[in-house]
Amino acid sequence: MKKLTLFVFLFFSFLSSFSQDSIKRPKIGLVLSGGGAKGFAHIGVLKVLEQAGVKIDYIGGTSMGAVVGGLYASGYSATQIDSIFRTINLDELLKNFTPRASKNFYEKRNDELYSLVLPFNKFSIDIPEALSKGMYNYNLLSSITRSVRHITEFDKLKIPFLCIATNIETGEKVALKKGNLVLAMAASSAFPSLYSPVEMDGMLLVDGGVSDNYPIEEVRKMGADIIIGVDVQNDLMKRDELKNASKILSQITTLQSIEKMKREIADTDIYIKPDIKNYGIISFDKGLEIIEKGEEASFAVFEQLKKYGKKDYKQNNLKITVDSLQVNNIIINKLKNYTPSYIKGKLGFKSGEKISYNQLKAGIDNLNATQNFSAINYSFEDANLKDDIKLTLVENPTKTFLKFGVHYDGLFKSGVLVNLTQKKTIFKNDIASLDVVLGDNLRYNLDYYIDNGFYWSFGFKSQYNQLNRNVAKELSGQHLDSPTIKTINTDFSDLTNQAYLQTIFAQKFLIGAGVELKFLDIKSETPDSSIIIDNSTYASVFGYMKYDSFDKKYFSTKGWSFSTDIQSYLVSSNYTNTFKPFSIVKIDFGTATTVLKKTTIKFQADAGFSFGNKSVPFFNFVLGGYGYNTINNFKQFYGYDFLSIAANSYVKTSITIDYEIMKKNHVNLSANFANLQDNLFQSIDWISIPKHTGYAIGYGLETLIGPVEIKHSWSPETGKRYTWFGVGFWF
Repeated sequence: MKKLTLFVFLFFSFLSSFSQDSIKRPKIGLVLSGGGAKGFAHIGVLKVLEQAGVKIDYIGGTSMGAVVGGLYASGYSATQIDSIFRTINLDELLKNFTPRASKNFYEKRNDELYSLVLPFNKFSIDIPEALSKGMYNYNLLSSITRSVRHITEFDKLKIPFLCIATNIETGEKVALKKGNLVLAMAASSAFPSLYSPVEMDGMLLVDGGVSDNYPIEEVRKMGADIIIGVDVQNDLMKRDELKNASKILSQITTLQSIEKMKREIADTDIYIKPDIKNYGIISFDKGLEIIEKGEEASFAVFEQLKKYGKKDYKQNNLKITVDSLQVNNIIINKLKNYTPSYIKGKLGFKSGEKISYNQLKAGIDNLNATQNFSAINYSFEDANLKDDIKLTLVENPTKTFLKFGVHYDGLFKSGVLVNLTQKKTIFKNDIASLDVVLGDNLRYNLDYYIDNGFYWSFGFKSQYNQLNRNVAKELSGQHLDSPTIKTINTDFSDLTNQAYLQTIFAQKFLIGAGVELKFLDIKSETPDSSIIIDNSTYASVFGYMKYDSFDKKYFSTKGWSFSTDIQSYLVSSNYTNTFKPFSIVKIDFGTATTVLKKTTIKFQADAGFSFGNKSVPFFNFVLGGYGYNTINNFKQFYGYDFLSIAANSYVKTSITIDYEIMKKNHVNLSANFANLQDNLFQSIDWISIPKHTGYAIGYGLETLIGPVEIKHSWSPETGKRYTWFGVGFWF
């Protein structure tokens, strides 16, 4: 009898448990709406759902809801997603950001000159289709979803998932349930004007919020009995609230969905509406606050949530797979203007290699830096424990660009830079660029470059610079015996033409060599007459090696650079009748490191000397001033006026301590030391106590047009002080 009683008890206990788990427990569907940065509230909601023990069976999301929902469906816990958010570089979310290290030397130069770039087509100026291609977001999502990279049916994720996008050509809603998960999330969150449209399955897709910002119907179709919905879209704003472009764009998308939303709220079993009216779609810098708003709204319905929760349920953390890929093959779609070898050369890795996701990201950034592609995406296919990387590139149809910049410094004075850039002018991989500087000193720079990646590339450059300035009398070549005369007013013109070959060595160093033809026209106007100092043409050959890993050209926080070059002047038209062949060697090294959170120390050392016959005075090393684009052997030096000391050899060191007092606002203290004299390295004078020293205190602001700086400098040797003011990128 006791055995029978025990059997009956166990049987009904099992039946009760089976009934609760398999019959009574409803399927829970989670709907996450779009709202840009406001979608960070979804993270807070997920954290509270886990506290309430609610197991989600289906997820449907739009825009940021698709991103957060896709990560949760992939197996991440809410805490893990919160941690991921805290590692995101918020400054890069809305930029067409490409790390500086991914750009070749030509691209670095071009990207650090212009404050405005516009497509130029058939003699008319276009407007870019969006602020960003979203490559930072794509690379980030690709890395953090690597554990599910081979899953192409979204219902096979840990939690069945779908997201909504909009076909921009038809206006129709598109429910994305299969394919490349990262591409689907990117398409669903491609907010018009902020991110470029995404091509997927032959459709051109934009943000799903345009057509369905709250996909409750789709989640019901998946099999959900109970809907928990999170609404992060704003109500309609009054005119006094529509004060910026992001709010107006948000209002436009809300207009279409507001009436539909009223019906969908009524069909939602547990409706969660975070109080985020004070935030906009691009308030990414307020993410932590928005997450808290999601938590607050969820706790307001916590008792309702607990009805569908289980005390023993816990969302497990996703175990992150090893950060490496064994590349089996690289599959590239057919391109009109670029060969597979060019693409693979830019990627920097080959089939059969084992790479990290950082290496993959670096390769994609290299491709993006060329600006030859309007869209770049990639996916992974399982190849027997290896990965086939399937790369899909869309060639940029725009070949011509107009670029603009502005600058002011104490040497070249004010200038407006106008640039015309043309790609694929003669050959597939070429680029032609013409800079014209209009202002106090007319200048130009013409570049033509055939980029063959890691193979030998060819370039031609023509550059003209002019200025009028009091320069060190040692440069004049004139016999000025008066000790009171330190400088001479000079009109300086330099026309330089170069042809060169260069390539990448060890995937890091740029090495090259070429020939140069330079014409110097230098004269000085005196009260009595005009003195022609030089009017000669010089032919030379040169070679160089360079490396540059600084994260930024201005106000860099990490990285180092190295360059060395040698130039031999062989023949001259010899206006002065003093020319004999000579050579010049230059070496430059710099490093920057952040020692505290906002404090950076930058150290630089450089030196140069000539050998052979006596060099032409205007090829000597000339020190002084700050904030100008250096040409020939002009070198900046705190504490001395522009171009005020000169000799045929020198050694210089400098150190700058920079503190970022507020975002993009810097105060810095600098010191530099130099020994400078003719034939300096023929004795031990170069390691003696520096004969020239200078110090500066400054303030700098990073702006869209480049750095805006003011420097106050002084030198104890001369007792003189100089204040320099500079605006914009240096050119």
